[in-house]
Amino acid sequence: MTPRTEQYRPQMSVEEFEELARHAPETVRLEFINGRVQVKAVTEGNHDQIIAWLQRLCMQHRPERWLYGDRGMKVESYRKGRARPDGVLAPFGFTKGHGDWSEATGVLMAVEVTSYDSDTHRRDRVEKPDAYAAAGIPVYLLIDRDDRSVGVFNQPEDGRYRHAEKLPFGAAVELPDPVGITLGTEPLKDLAD
Repeated sequence: MTPRTEQYRPQMSVEEFEELARHAPETVRLEFINGRVQVKAVTEGNHDQIIAWLQRLCMQHRPERWLYGDRGMKVESYRKGRARPDGVLAPFGFTKGHGDWSEATGVLMAVEVTSYDSDTHRRDRVEKPDAYAAAGIPVYLLIDRDDRSVGVFNQPEDGRYRHAEKLPFGAAVELPDPVGITLGTEPLKDLAD
């Protein structure tokens, strides 16, 4: 078996990736996870509506926070990865003075909504939870349109979330502290397609 360090030999340096991402066309969203450049699907209407629904709920519960969409984040151990979560819950004003990529300090939750592309399983269900846990983000929320479920990951430790829960669309979903919000997910049933 190949040792983990050889398995994840980066395709390029973080600095080279950031330069590439700076010059990518607007229709392409690039991420750098596990040392590999990944193209993240451009969102469509229902995907955007899910993020808008979640932004509204977060603001109603805690107006001093904001769910920033498509924010560049430094993730993974030693911040050698770059991700663009569909949403990042942080105190309002979190991005002030940041460049293209923010540190995870102060982020309460990362959010991903699955897209209908070939990389969704590996990216959103396998790699992203580990990257966000390694960055110390307390909660990862995965809205999975493929199996119509909501996944809540929390208690990051040693690059993994120690606790994960998966509930069907329509269930009341408790987002643990520091988020502290209960989501009524019935509206997601109409937005899964």
